[in-house]
Amino acid sequence: AAYGRKLYDVDQSNFYASLMYETNLGKRPSLSTGLSFNYDSFDQNYRLTNQVDLPRTARFVKEAVPGAYAQYTYNLDDKLVVMGGLRGDYSSEYGFFVTPRAHIKYNPNEIVHFRLSAGKGYRTNHVLAENNYLLASSRQVTIADNLDQEEAWNYGASVSTYIPLFGKTLNVNTEYYYTDFRNQVVVDMDSNPHEIAFTNLDGKSYSKAFQVEASYPFFEGFTLLAAYRLTDAKTTYNGQLLEKPLTSKYKGLITASYQTPLGIWQFDTTLQLNGGGRMPNPYALADGSSSWNSRYGSFEQLSAQITRYFRGWSLYVGAENLTNFKQKNPIIAATEPWGDNFDSTMIWGPVHGAKYYVGVRLNLSK
Repeated sequence: AAYGRKLYDVDQSNFYASLMYETNLGKRPSLSTGLSFNYDSFDQNYRLTNQVDLPRTARFVKEAVPGAYAQYTYNLDDKLVVMGGLRGDYSSEYGFFVTPRAHIKYNPNEIVHFRLSAGKGYRTNHVLAENNYLLASSRQVTIADNLDQEEAWNYGASVSTYIPLFGKTLNVNTEYYYTDFRNQVVVDMDSNPHEIAFTNLDGKSYSKAFQVEASYPFFEGFTLLAAYRLTDAKTTYNGQLLEKPLTSKYKGLITASYQTPLGIWQFDTTLQLNGGGRMPNPYALADGSSSWNSRYGSFEQLSAQITRYFRGWSLYVGAENLTNFKQKNPIIAATEPWGDNFDSTMIWGPVHGAKYYVGVRLNLSK
């Protein structure tokens, strides 16, 4: 791939194999064990600068990870399910690591269900393969030596309710998840406005997410669904604990779906609410103006689709972004693609207005 004069080419190979064994230890307990092997390789060739006289860098990265796990489950008539597991892996790059996890599910009745979970996770971050889109700017890219494996504890809780209401069922799901990073590859675009630095975490980093979702079939063929998600994600950048940039504070969704009694017509519409968030630290342009505001605002998007079903096929017509919201000036210094201020990575909203489409689906018989 070419990003101006910057280049990034990669050939990735992956091999995965697993062997699993499960057995019942009695009426209620069971045991699951297994072995696994994962191999990844990245043959990379890149130039991270617009200076064409500089040679490309060739880098071959490989990682082999054999592992084993055991998981014990106790099931009390599907009313109470308790699971505990332990996994051990050996990485050819990072050595031996252990990942415990536990889950509890409690269904006291048909109306309410509870779930709890906790566990630890490790992840190898392939910086350029996962973030090569950031090369589409004039920023200098620096990658710290010996980046560590990412490590985090994850916790979650959820409550699902099925409430009888006017002869139908109101379904309400509430979830909360917390991720505490012990190590993380940080993408720092704040410390230097003309640099993207990939470094190891030096401080705190976490993500908290709360979501509530409700759906109800008001009458035959018509269902209304509403969801709201609140996110608090912060990372330490150069000694400061800041909101993760370009991450919306909240998202909302309202979906209405109606299908006629004979199933010939279907009407769907979705309203999506996108909360504002923090931008990376701005800098001054040549005319003295700021490259961008320190925060971006909220916006809404509306989409709709109508489907007509026939025997063996269907015809549909629809539209996206009917609110016609577009991010203003999404590309910084667009008229100077080789200048020091060019940046096309500060995208937080749609860059195209309303889009309309029509299509045909064919149902092929088995």
